[in-house]
Amino acid sequence: MAVETVFLRRLYRGDPLLGLLFTFGLAMVGEQAIRIVWGATGLPFEIPPALRGFVAAGDFVYSRYRLFALAVTALVIVALWLILEKTRYGMIVRAGTRDPEMVRASGISLGPVLTAVFGAGVALAGLAGVLSAPLAGIHPAMGTDIGTAAFVVVVIGGLGSFWGPIVGGLLVGVIRSLTVLFWPPAAEASMFALMALVLLLRPRGLLGERWAQFE
Repeated sequence: MAVETVFLRRLYRGDPLLGLLFTFGLAMVGEQAIRIVWGATGLPFEIPPALRGFVAAGDFVYSRYRLFALAVTALVIVALWLILEKTRYGMIVRAGTRDPEMVRASGISLGPVLTAVFGAGVALAGLAGVLSAPLAGIHPAMGTDIGTAAFVVVVIGGLGSFWGPIVGGLLVGVIRSLTVLFWPPAAEASMFALMALVLLLRPRGLLGERWAQFE
């Protein structure tokens, strides 16, 4: 939140790509700092004992921990939707992203709101890191590894839409899984091919909206 207040806030009046490039560079600096201080070797992160094992339902066998991660993800999505759609704070966030001048004219300062949104986003990234740690281990590049896929998901889903990235994430997951099944060497390329196809047919993404630029 301090990073948003001191640095990102200065970039809101410019091209939106400036914020993307700044945070990307900051992530690279953070990753290398971790390597310098703690080393580049990854560490294992065991699944909690209560969540080990598998759940069987007929021929369907699935990891108990993955089901737990899926349940947590669903709860977080529902909680975010309720906050954005059913609370005064969520109304300010939605209005501020579409017509910031109108919000300011109503006597509401957007600065603290944007800082809180940035902090919530970082907190969710931290939660995602904790949930993925038992599956992929802990290493300096664990954020970088998922960053590209997250970018693809957001582009496919469309900026300005709450459900867009969720739909995009499900599509990317299904496409990658099917590609692994039928043509494993193309698994990583499949999500980029999907992104290219979506952008050609709908440049805003599947559920993307027009956004008012912060002035």
